[in-house]
Amino acid sequence: MEKKVLGIIGGVGPLATMLLGEMIVRRTVASVDQEHVQMVITNNTSIPDRTTYILDRSKKNPVPVMISDGQKLKSIGAEVIAVPCNTAHSFYEEIQKGIGLPVIHMIQETAKKAKLEGAKKVGILATTGTLTASVYQLACRDVGIQPIIPDEETQKLVMSVIYDDVKAGKPVDFSKWQQIIATMTALGCDRIILGCTELSIVNKELKLDEFYIDSLMVLADCAIELCGYETI
Repeated sequence: MEKKVLGIIGGVGPLATMLLGEMIVRRTVASVDQEHVQMVITNNTSIPDRTTYILDRSKKNPVPVMISDGQKLKSIGAEVIAVPCNTAHSFYEEIQKGIGLPVIHMIQETAKKAKLEGAKKVGILATTGTLTASVYQLACRDVGIQPIIPDEETQKLVMSVIYDDVKAGKPVDFSKWQQIIATMTALGCDRIILGCTELSIVNKELKLDEFYIDSLMVLADCAIELCGYETI
């Protein structure tokens, strides 16, 4: 298969962008530098917050900035685009059309992964923006999986982990995480999707087990394969 250059629209958030790059390197079958995926990465931290825009708490539209970044990546050789932000996939069609390159649909690919692994009732941990847009709920139902979303109090804890811990550059509050997982398990979830790339940082910090399906890891593997390389 012909090798392609990957473009990553980053900064959404910054740490998740760096983790995606690391995941791709670590998960590619390669023995020398020249056998790794060629990547061009932006880490544009000025992209407006996706959740506040979806919830109408901000009029700053992130989409034009993301399209502009995608076009810059295209101009320097990117042939496939990855966006390490689940919430941004609420604007997927607009972003892909604006850039004019294939954009990996992280959410649909994560739902497919959950189905492939035999999940039937999946908890969705994501930003309130992602849940409000229903992108994960729709993707799961499309593949025959029942999506379970947190109640209001649990969702506040999820957002606190995302914004007060990870995005603020602080260690994950393990007690908050324990409360979240206890509630989702009590709802009968047989797997949990980490549907926010900041939660992939939680995965790394807490060394979570295979009960969790990490959307950023799914994105990394899809990017490797679509660019013509093999995953470990």
